[in-house]
Amino acid sequence: MTFIIVLAVLMINSKTDALVDTDYYEKGLAYDKDYNRKEQVKADNAAPEIIVTDGFIQLTFKDKAEGDIKLVRNSDKRMDKKIAISTDTLHIVKVPLNGIEKGQWRLIISWSTDGKAYLNEQEVMVP
Repeated sequence: MTFIIVLAVLMINSKTDALVDTDYYEKGLAYDKDYNRKEQVKADNAAPEIIVTDGFIQLTFKDKAEGDIKLVRNSDKRMDKKIAISTDTLHIVKVPLNGIEKGQWRLIISWSTDGKAYLNEQEVMVP
């Protein structure tokens, strides 16, 4: 009986569930917008080519692009980075890897080209 009472007290005093985002409602509202931007990448075949080397991540777009990249580390949220991007004349963006730890990262690329909005996500391994 004591065991059940202790578990009940621990459950009541516990913090919010770690599996539930604190801003889940806002994320739910933005889901349709993000889904449409991902589908636009497929429709226009606009996914950038991504090459990872020792010194930088190179993104090659089909057309001129402006936006931002989020480097998301699933194991540690404090390591996440957001970088503004703009392509050069060859439609290339080079993101330096200074301060980026080695390992698995999720690249969330959000950009616009000719008034169209795009969103692409891809896993990359930083050497």
